[in-house]
Amino acid sequence: MSAGRDPRPGEVALPFDPADQPDAAVHFIGRIVSPWGPGNCPRNLREARERGGDFGAVIEAPFRPALAGLAAGNAVILLYWMAGASRRLVVQAPSHRPAPTGTFALRSPARPNPVALAVVRLIAVDADQGRLVLDAIDAWDGTPILDMKPWLPGVDIPPGATP
Repeated sequence: MSAGRDPRPGEVALPFDPADQPDAAVHFIGRIVSPWGPGNCPRNLREARERGGDFGAVIEAPFRPALAGLAAGNAVILLYWMAGASRRLVVQAPSHRPAPTGTFALRSPARPNPVALAVVRLIAVDADQGRLVLDAIDAWDGTPILDMKPWLPGVDIPPGATP
């Protein structure tokens, strides 16, 4: 099994590790800056915001021109790679659920492709240095960033969705 824990009772793991069978390549555009690491990371953004801290991202030099147009106050979708997460679990038994649940019905970091999504607010943007200050993040310090997109309420909220 890839990085992570052994399956708990009721969990189902794939007979192969998706990490050993790459289908595509990605290039990390930067790294997350956070106070979190193994053992102290919040479970979600709500908890990260409640706990507080210094949160940010550093974008690599070749990608810094892509920050043009972003400003403090903007909400962005941050996609990042949870490299330390298990990739084999397709059914998980989280402690906060009464029964095992399919991975695609959970926000757990353990998934076939450990891609995380966070909608965060930019507090400050220094495009020249590639430094972003974020309102919160629920990822370990140094977590690789895959991509960033603007969050647009007219596009990103499905019709009929209720908060």
